Amino acid sequence: MDREFDVITFDCYGTLIDWEAGMIEAFREAAAADGVSLDQGAVLPALFDTRGAEAEAYRSYREILTEAAMRAGAHLGWTLGRARAAFFPESLPAWKPFPDTNDALERLSDAGYALGILSNVDEDLLAGTRRHLAVSFSLLVTAQQVRSYKPNPGHFTAARDRIGARRWLHAAQSYFHDVTPAVGLGLPVAWINRKAERPTGPARPIREFRTLTDLADWLA
Repeated sequence: MDREFDVITFDCYGTLIDWEAGMIEAFREAAAADGVSLDQGAVLPALFDTRGAEAEAYRSYREILTEAAMRAGAHLGWTLGRARAAFFPESLPAWKPFPDTNDALERLSDAGYALGILSNVDEDLLAGTRRHLAVSFSLLVTAQQVRSYKPNPGHFTAARDRIGARRWLHAAQSYFHDVTPAVGLGLPVAWINRKAERPTGPARPIREFRTLTDLADWLA
């Protein structure tokens, strides 16, 4: 089959991994262990209201998650010291893939595509996540490697240097963190628009899908 791409890279958390479910469960378990009753529907708004790592000088993702837990806990009426807030990064390797993830990855791997991950995370945390994924990846680019966080371009420029002349498609859920910077660099992007969101800027992917199954149907 004459195909358009040789390499498919993915964002990880939100695209391959159901990070929202993982975050809520991490807070639920830790709060329950402390005898605290949380409004689970308030966890994600509290976390997302306290984001901002992309604009900061580089720090490890483990540090960022720990501080995010402390700030979100304060929003939720649950005071957390730094040591206790470490539950949050420690929970990350337990966050599970979306139901469509492994089947789609296996189909793409079996079809002969080289696969990669470009993720705003530390090396050891991604290593824990990869135990949930059914395929091997020939390219891994982390924030720890490039010392910056998407939407800064470091992940994409590092990947482009390693991929070279091979034809490359990036697939991701986040319009802000992935679609916008990748399109800005002239890279073809498949937007895995799991939430049926509207674009928040002028960047346009070459294709848009609701699931990874749809992506695999197109490519494999």
